[in-house]
Amino acid sequence: MSSFENLLWEEKDGVLWVSIHRPRALNALSSATLKELEGAFRSFAEREDLGAAVVTGADTGKKPSFAAGADIAEMAEMTGLALRAYSRLGQRALDAIATCGKPVVAAINGFALGGGLELAMACHIRLAADSARLGQPEINLGIIPGFGGTQRLPRLVGQGVALELLLSGDNIDGTQAHRIGLVDRVVAADELVEKAHSLAARLASKSPVARRLILDAVLRGEDRPLADGLALESDLFGVVGATEDVREGLSAFLEKRKPTFKGR
Repeated sequence: MSSFENLLWEEKDGVLWVSIHRPRALNALSSATLKELEGAFRSFAEREDLGAAVVTGADTGKKPSFAAGADIAEMAEMTGLALRAYSRLGQRALDAIATCGKPVVAAINGFALGGGLELAMACHIRLAADSARLGQPEINLGIIPGFGGTQRLPRLVGQGVALELLLSGDNIDGTQAHRIGLVDRVVAADELVEKAHSLAARLASKSPVARRLILDAVLRGEDRPLADGLALESDLFGVVGATEDVREGLSAFLEKRKPTFKGR
């Protein structure tokens, strides 16, 4: 994956690490970066040997930054129609993460502001350093979130809390983000990489079929009435029951051994 200019791609233990790498811009999400993110996660979805991914920010040589936001310098040159296209590009790139069919962990290691927080919210599980700074400060620039912030944030933390963050433009730290449910775990900054990799490697070791169907059930069911979500779950339960992996998993349990899943 040497064609990337704004991302670092690393594979280890069945886990893909994607690091935003724009040190001069504190890893801000330019159009080029968003296109690379979309391409990276389309490729990741097709790789049978990679079972989970971690998204983080590369070292900037300055303050730690997951992604400091959208690229304001680039946006300042855009017209209304161009801004709409930029928003759609960002949404498409982040949707490639959310719908890749494999668990994606955000390792939030510094600034996750605006588009950076929207990137983190597109991931399935979020770990944050206690020193991380998270927020949607777009209103301070006279704009609104464009990469999904007005939609994903209320779904994660509730409407009232989301509106306070969106309308105030305030930033919060990792501990506060954990308290309101914006991140799933908060750890010391020097433990973030280890904890994120350990979690992702554990998720990558599970049945590929069951992983995909669990993500499908949760993501497709969360906005449906409960009865419809339960029907979807039953349908997918039947699908998984026809796979080789379920036979292997059940046999391994009865035989008191570790299962060997093949993803079919």
